[in-house]
This record gives sequence, C-alpha cells and structure tokens, in this order.
Amino acid sequence: MSSESFPDYYRILGVKSNATQDEIRGAYKIQSLKTHPDRLTKASPAEKRAATEKFQAVADAYYVLSNATRRREYDDLYASRGPQDRTSEPNASANFFNTFANMFAGGPPSSGAQPPSGAAGDRPDADHVFADVFEELLRPEVQRHAPWWAWLGAICGAGLGFIIANIPGLMVGAYAGNRLGAIRDAKGKSVAAVFAQLGGSQKAEILRALAAKVLGAAASQF
Repeated sequence: MSSESFPDYYRILGVKSNATQDEIRGAYKIQSLKTHPDRLTKASPAEKRAATEKFQAVADAYYVLSNATRRREYDDLYASRGPQDRTSEPNASANFFNTFANMFAGGPPSSGAQPPSGAAGDRPDADHVFADVFEELLRPEVQRHAPWWAWLGAICGAGLGFIIANIPGLMVGAYAGNRLGAIRDAKGKSVAAVFAQLGGSQKAEILRALAAKVLGAAASQF
C-alpha cells in the first residue's frame, strides 16, 4: 500500500485524533446515517456503489477506532504518515485492510463494533456494524414496520379460535396468536436480519426516522 492511500479514519468520521470513545461512537452514528446507501431510493447504480463504498469506509473507521487495541496499532501507523499522505477516500480503506490483513487478529471486538464477518483481519460487515450500534433505536422502528409473525399469529389464532368457540374463541385466539407472533418478531431474528429484509422504501423511512433522532440529539448538545 502506498503512502498516498493510507486511510485517515479520524477524518472519515470527522473527529480529532484525540477523540474520546463516546465522540467516536457519536460521530459514527452521524456519518453512517449520512452515507447509508439505502437512503438513496432513486440513485443510479454508480451513485449507489459510491455510497456503499463510503458507508463501508465509515464502518471500517469505527471498527478500528472503537477498540483500544486496534486503535493503538492504527495510531502507530497513522503517526508514521504525514498529513499529506493521509486521505479520506473510501478506496484507501479497502487497500488498508488488504495490506494489513492480519493486523487486528489479536484485538478483541469492542462492545460497539461487530467482529469481521470472515477470518481474522477481514473487513467488518458494514450492515452488522450499523445494526449493532443502532440496535436500541433501530429495533422499535424495525418491529413497527415488519410485524410479520404478529399478524400471522393473529390470523392463525383467530381461525383456530373460531373453530373451537366461534366469535369468543376468534377474539381470544387472535390475541394469543398476535402475542406469540410478537415474541417471534422480537426474538427470532437479529435487528440486522430483519432490517436487511425490508423493502427499499421502508429502509429509507426508518433511516430518516433514525437521522431525525440522532441529529436532533446531537444538535441539543450544542
């Protein structure tokens, strides 16, 4: 990897090199929402591809800087490059992980960053990093837009209840089936899995809702 392609993860996240972990996490939330490709419902394939590359680079930056061991190893390399050699171009991050494939093999994942999807040293899965960081905020939005098992449970329960006890049985069966289905919605799949299965318009709506919450909270701190 040439010095010109060294990724400046601090610049990618928009934080200083002495940023705290809370600042890094907050910056990741903002930058990941800005670059998430699913917000671009009417984008061309080229625009979608560019956004995906930026989104992945933001996830890479958070994966590296959110863990003390990984950050320390990265900072050693960062200090050896001058400002003119560092770049925020997304492709530099891909080059970085290709070159230093086993650099982070010994570092445990932080509570906020998802481990890489493959062998040690692989790039992190950007979608899983996003879902892991936003799980608390994303879960109710995902459940509200995709209560598939709750509805299916209500329909099945209502049919069975009607067979057993007519109208009263239908009402009891529908309620019981709905509650059982809701449990399946909440516990049966991860946030990342449910979010990935939503349609493009649903994803865009959820991302807009998250952006309003995150950016609103960030603005209130100033």
